[in-house]
Amino acid sequence: MLALFLNCRKEFFFNLLLFNFTIKNIKMDFSELVAKCRSYRRFDESVRIEYDFLKRLIGYVRLSPSASNKQPLKFLLYNSPSDCDKIFPCTNWAGYLSDWHGPEPGERPTAYIIILGDTKISDSFGIDPGIAAQSIKLGATEAGFGGCMIASIEKKQLRSELQIPEQYEILLIIALGKPVEKVVVEDIINNDVKYWRDENKVHHVPKRTIDELILKL
Repeated sequence: MLALFLNCRKEFFFNLLLFNFTIKNIKMDFSELVAKCRSYRRFDESVRIEYDFLKRLIGYVRLSPSASNKQPLKFLLYNSPSDCDKIFPCTNWAGYLSDWHGPEPGERPTAYIIILGDTKISDSFGIDPGIAAQSIKLGATEAGFGGCMIASIEKKQLRSELQIPEQYEILLIIALGKPVEKVVVEDIINNDVKYWRDENKVHHVPKRTIDELILKL
């Protein structure tokens, strides 16, 4: 009887520890992850991102699809303040916000991933950069960070600043950091797709409804 009691007690405490470990490691489900994976443009610059974490994000890209499995994309990873200061002037932010010229000091990204196309592997890159960028952003969101895909780039300036060889086509920049802004998704009104900010700096993003997206021919 004593042995049975001790075994039951041991199993109870093991299950309790397992339950506590599981609770502490619950991650957001996929729908929540996608909903939180917004374009963030203001960050807490005091929160730095480790280089090893950037490498982990590229690990997600490595497992993502690539047309014809050519895998022609290459990535530059930057997280030092000096490198971030070089990259920031090469980026153009939020085209719809004509009176806003990007995040102020203290709210700028603390890391960048630059997506390049290796022209020695392929002369076109199709949708690979978009797939890679979304994998990076989903991974960053899951870890409590956020980012913005930037395609409006001063490419000549960036190539010069970072000494990027001509072999590599500059495709996208992913700006990363700890978001400090609230982003709200709402239905489009009067077919107006322009995102906007209210007086409290809440960022509003109009989206088409599911019924508008699904065609019934």
